[in-house]
Amino acid sequence: MDKLTQYRKYVQTLLNQYAKDDISNDEIEVQLIFDCDRDHYQWMNVGWQHFTRIYRCILHIDIKNEKIWIQQNLTDQDPAEELVKMGVLREDIILGLHAPYKRPYTDYGVA
Repeated sequence: MDKLTQYRKYVQTLLNQYAKDDISNDEIEVQLIFDCDRDHYQWMNVGWQHFTRIYRCILHIDIKNEKIWIQQNLTDQDPAEELVKMGVLREDIILGLHAPYKRPYTDYGVA
């Protein structure tokens, strides 16, 4: 299996694992959005909580140039480390949620 196909599989597996514990009800829907053609992957909460609109991206991951970009993480999980445990090289993980000047000080890629 080529690297891009493997990375897509890892990202989808990770999002499925994380989102399965999220609580969906009649008013708030848990959505997993996998755009495998453009390599955008999101876990969302969408709906209403009483009179408040809920539209929240919990976790957003992109794959660009065969690197996994973590763009958003509102969990207490560490998806970068989970991806490393799955077999992703540290230099192939970019913490896009950090400013570019901070990335060299992480244990991950800088892009």
